[in-house]
Amino acid sequence: MALSAVGTVASGALSGAGGEAGRRVSERLYELLSRGRSGGNSATGEGDSHRPTLPVTEPEQTAAARQLLELASRSPEFAREVTEWVREAAWLSPRTVPAVAPGASRPQMLPPASAVFTDRAEVLAWLTALLDEEERPPGAPTLAVLTGPGGIGKTAAAVHCATALRERFPDGVLFADLKGASAGTALAPSDILARFLERLGVPPAMVPGDEARQRDLYRDCTADRSLIVVLDDAHDDAQVIPLLPASPDCLVLVTSRYRPGSLVAAHGARPYPLGPLSAEDAATLIRRVAGGDRPSAPDAVIRAVADGTGGIPLAVCTTGAGLAVRHHLTWERVAQQLSDRNRVHDQGGTAVRDDTPDGTADPVRLVQDAAYAELTPDCAALYRAIAVWPWPTVTVRCATHAAGVGADEARALLEELARVHLLEEVGEERYRFHDLTRAHAHGLAEAEDGHGRMATSVRRVAVSHLRFAAGADFRVMPLRWRLGPAYRGLTLPEQRDPGDGKRALAELRAERENLAAVIRAAAHHGLHDHVWQLCEAMWGLHLLLGFHAQWIDTHLLGVEAAQRSAEEFGDPRAVGRMWTQLAFGYLGAGRAADAEDALVRARDADRACGHHRGEATAAEALGLLRLKQWEFAAAQRCFEEAQEMLSRIGPGQDGWEDVPRATALLTHHIGRAQTRQRQFPSAIAGLNDALARFRRLPGGGDTYNAGRVYMSLGDAHLDAGDAEQARVCLDEAVKAMTETGAGLQLADAVEARARCHRLSGRRAEEAEDLRTAAACYEEYENHSGLARVRARLAEAEA
Repeated sequence: MALSAVGTVASGALSGAGGEAGRRVSERLYELLSRGRSGGNSATGEGDSHRPTLPVTEPEQTAAARQLLELASRSPEFAREVTEWVREAAWLSPRTVPAVAPGASRPQMLPPASAVFTDRAEVLAWLTALLDEEERPPGAPTLAVLTGPGGIGKTAAAVHCATALRERFPDGVLFADLKGASAGTALAPSDILARFLERLGVPPAMVPGDEARQRDLYRDCTADRSLIVVLDDAHDDAQVIPLLPASPDCLVLVTSRYRPGSLVAAHGARPYPLGPLSAEDAATLIRRVAGGDRPSAPDAVIRAVADGTGGIPLAVCTTGAGLAVRHHLTWERVAQQLSDRNRVHDQGGTAVRDDTPDGTADPVRLVQDAAYAELTPDCAALYRAIAVWPWPTVTVRCATHAAGVGADEARALLEELARVHLLEEVGEERYRFHDLTRAHAHGLAEAEDGHGRMATSVRRVAVSHLRFAAGADFRVMPLRWRLGPAYRGLTLPEQRDPGDGKRALAELRAERENLAAVIRAAAHHGLHDHVWQLCEAMWGLHLLLGFHAQWIDTHLLGVEAAQRSAEEFGDPRAVGRMWTQLAFGYLGAGRAADAEDALVRARDADRACGHHRGEATAAEALGLLRLKQWEFAAAQRCFEEAQEMLSRIGPGQDGWEDVPRATALLTHHIGRAQTRQRQFPSAIAGLNDALARFRRLPGGGDTYNAGRVYMSLGDAHLDAGDAEQARVCLDEAVKAMTETGAGLQLADAVEARARCHRLSGRRAEEAEDLRTAAACYEEYENHSGLARVRARLAEAEA
């Protein structure tokens, strides 16, 4: 238990998992190990040769666990402290609510099944037989893979079967589109794991940053569950393997246009190849899609239309949708169109299409060509414009700027494309291409518009998304300093809704994948200034919500873009800014060495261009890393160096307006570092100085950060043995967090105050604070915090 606790705390210390509670448990571990090395004397200083270091490697963690056990063996008092710490650390382990518990998360992520689904009864029968097979390998989930070419109906078949079988799996359904049509669009397993973990009940702040720990937690969360996991459009086995659950009571249903290899050989997957619909079923499906109000036609004509689609469900549905909404089309005309286009192919025509491997016409392309020919010129132009890049989803904003039309017109044209099945509506005013349809539209854009107009379309989309992201980011964190002209002129209303920042963060999160795609598109087209500014505008999103794999990928592009922009007379300050933000991404993923390297590069880049504000930020970030690593004296030196850098900024110079707030933050950090070095008089004096600085800031002061200082003062007084003065400070912290509406920070403040009450013997007050903390954690769906304080509450009320 001690070894597990040390591992949990050490891994979370660098990434920030566990928030303030995790920080406190990490620092208490430092204190315990310091006492163990110094023979039980708690008054160790930074210069003490027995100073411990953060146990990162497995041997270091084993050694630390042994030191804890040795300390516990010295006296009953030490044993009590070590036992209490192990219990506290155990609550930080990011586990979801067990599947069998009341109120457990039972995700239902399955998209709606098609109302016109036809045939594929044999697939459901095959899956049912797999589940009922008596000789299934013990201990492993049932793993089935539907394979076949694009457009063959794999997704529809998987959703249909999962819908039919979900009553057998009471703990819910997980679904993810892996976007694996190509290596360039395939999502990283880490991105899917983060999404699944949240739906399984893990608070976003507790989701690990690195894929290996995400995978371990995912297996822990699914070990006792009976789930269906649908992994749609997998690119390869490597994308799927980290997403396999641990429970033998799960069904994993994978769809892919590629044949599985190691999934079969190493994981016992059972493949099932999907082929075209039979002629009879294709005719049935096209009748259903076209609708019953269309004038009937001879069976032979309908059969001819179905034959023209090759029995490929995507082609069948596209053709049927065209008949459903275009009443001037007759069955006979559609049959003739498909026949004519097939004949053009046979005669060597040059229509935009991909032929099948045997040289015959691709039925999907023939149908798409026919559907495109029926579009109005404006609708056809928008169809081409929104396909210039594989956007994860197409919104009204995206379509408006891609095509250069008004929002109302874009909205109407998107609805038209959805009606004829050239787009799929996946949410309110949010659409998606089938990758084969996007390839068709992209080919037409190349042929009819040319690369110049396509690049212009990408640029308009990049500008619009940068404007949106900068505005939302400003609402999320209005007081932070930022770079880039995208923020010029942004202001907040005097009577701002307290929930506006939270809504802005939700807006950014909803567009997260699209924003990352815009960064990649802008980088591809050489829009360097747009790339790094988009990264800057996603700072609040990533800092508060994580998604570290995407954070790192986009900011690597941001660093390169900033460097190229600087070479082309752009803003040289952006280089250091991108390195600093990338460092925080690395830190969240637990990659401390990469983070340190990035911060050194940031400091050097800012120093080279004389950007004192950026250089100070890099030094501050390096100090925060040192705090996490228990190198408290080194952290203090970093913060003091950052203060000296800020002192070089004169009135009117870059960053001058931010100097008072930045100096207050650094003064707070120094006080925290001194507390950990047990320099209590200096620490308390410095923290009170930071408090005064935050109160003097323009606009009535910074109440939130003042509250954070009060919490640090509470820690300092408590560590110095003065629980009563700690309680006074924490009273002020509670007031500040209540005033600012910072719910999770309020929970942390009252939880810390409850500890003061416990040390002072006030059991009733302790219980009351724990109930308040529990209510906050419950409101914000922080299950681990809720479980922790409920356990403490049970002890307090015993």
